[in-house]
Amino acid sequence: MPIAAPPGVPFASSEETGGATRLGCIAAAIFSGRLCGYIETVSNAILSRRPLGAPPWVTIDPFLFCVHHVDAYPAGNGGLGPDAPLAGRQLGMDFEGKDGWRMYHGEQIPGFPQHPHRGFETVTILRKGIIDHSDSLGAAARFGKGDVQWMTAGRGIVHSEMFPLLSSSQPNPLELFQIWINLPKESKFVEPHFSMFWEREIPRVTYGAAGAQTEVTVIAGELDGQKPPAPPPHSWAARPDAGAAIWTIRMDPGAVWELPPAVLPTVMRSLYFFSGRSLKIDGEGLAPPIAAVLNPERALRLEAGDAAVDCLLLQARPIAQPVAHYGPFVMNTQEEIRQAISDYQRTRFGGWPWPSDAPVHPREETRFARHADGRIERPAP
Repeated sequence: MPIAAPPGVPFASSEETGGATRLGCIAAAIFSGRLCGYIETVSNAILSRRPLGAPPWVTIDPFLFCVHHVDAYPAGNGGLGPDAPLAGRQLGMDFEGKDGWRMYHGEQIPGFPQHPHRGFETVTILRKGIIDHSDSLGAAARFGKGDVQWMTAGRGIVHSEMFPLLSSSQPNPLELFQIWINLPKESKFVEPHFSMFWEREIPRVTYGAAGAQTEVTVIAGELDGQKPPAPPPHSWAARPDAGAAIWTIRMDPGAVWELPPAVLPTVMRSLYFFSGRSLKIDGEGLAPPIAAVLNPERALRLEAGDAAVDCLLLQARPIAQPVAHYGPFVMNTQEEIRQAISDYQRTRFGGWPWPSDAPVHPREETRFARHADGRIERPAP
């Protein structure tokens, strides 16, 4: 999903691509792919750290982007939008968080109307709320709390991600992570598709005694023999030698947990401590919101303070290839970026088969996924 540039950061643009447009609404600064900007520390556990500022969060190759959306949406109206005045909002580019929620690029329903992607993957971890997906392949989905969608854009796809407010009698809170993972050069033009990881299929591994537990949700990688559904076949995370892991970590107040060493010492391991008051890693204290690059070769003792702690862990071996990007296109060279823009202008990556730019499914529809081949799946009851 595209996002607005953080305050003070210009939209990605260039003379060659015609300036800042909807395709360029991702800030150029979000693609770090390295440790640039981190504060180096002298520690055998924490290699470097950086305070988390305005979204998106700084990431390390192969992760391109990570944003944490939290919106306290009110009750919905008859059109599945907010039953609240929209006056004073910059509709179409509403990222200010007025009254605790945002319309993003939506004008009647919050969300991200149709936009293109090429050359990378999106992993959307939905912790609260509902997302309606529609794409240029004719595929669609509705997924909810605890579900994960993993989409390979490959050679090109257009999709929308809307947040319908299904309840008309109570608030509709939304919380999600969206993570972008690069594709290596040989996989930039694979066929696009998405996979659904339904909530009941995703392992949750619990440690510690009641009242002081740590729960780890395993979205990619393996933990104590627990494996999640397989990533899409062309994903960097699908390679055994990538050592990829995506885990969310919830610790009760006072909980203690030993984070095991990574299976491969060549990975980069980032921990995002985004909620709580304090966390110690091998005795070194951290205060949120902060990102820490951890030593992947050591088991590390995590100790929550006197409040619950929430973290996100991203880990993988870097792809270590050149990255050229413009908005939602991520390639290896500027020539490939120019070609991506030309291809999209010429083909619209297959066109848009939906009656609006921001389609949503009927209020009464339950969670489902309809794939491009017509196959329909639903979560187990």
